[in-house]
Amino acid sequence: MLVGQRMTQPVITIQGDMPVQDALNLMRQEHIRRFPVVDAKGGLRGIASERDMLHASASSATSLSVWELNYLISKIKVETVMTSKVITVTEDTPVEEAARMMADNKIGGLPVVREGKVVGIITETDLFKLFLELLGARESGTRLTALVPDVPGELAKLTSAVRDVGGNIIALVTFLGDTTENRTVTLKVGRIDSASLRKAVEPVVQQILDVR
Repeated sequence: MLVGQRMTQPVITIQGDMPVQDALNLMRQEHIRRFPVVDAKGGLRGIASERDMLHASASSATSLSVWELNYLISKIKVETVMTSKVITVTEDTPVEEAARMMADNKIGGLPVVREGKVVGIITETDLFKLFLELLGARESGTRLTALVPDVPGELAKLTSAVRDVGGNIIALVTFLGDTTENRTVTLKVGRIDSASLRKAVEPVVQQILDVR
């Protein structure tokens, strides 16, 4: 799966000369936490997060009067607080690569660019929604987690066992196991109850960790 299939689009962008307070108001109105900042031609200049702008507003809190403070904050422009060195992705970036980039750099979103223009944004919320789909979290069924040997053919044995008792696999994902020789597998299976699923897969897995 690629970023272009999961990114938020159309993306709301702003220009650098927008006052920070206006940008914060727009964020609250649109229920988002970051804006790509673009120039007049749509080229990416930076990214401005809610945290950056709140910090800029708070940093002005000195011994000034309320009137003076509000006036000062109203003059702060987005371009003075935005991050100029932006990590970006393209529409054909694999979603797992985008997730790795976000985790490694401790950031919550990546602008998606095409020929220098912003065409979308991929955020942690987009990835959370994908995670829910991968695990079948919004679909009904029986969820099973088990350890299987990390050798060719073992997953096929597991899926065949589910098929043979009439189960319909809604979701299947694998994770690292408890050793280098096995994998943790989580299934969401429809058309079968937990007792029948446990009985079907028990002979073909190392250990059943959870059924619900």
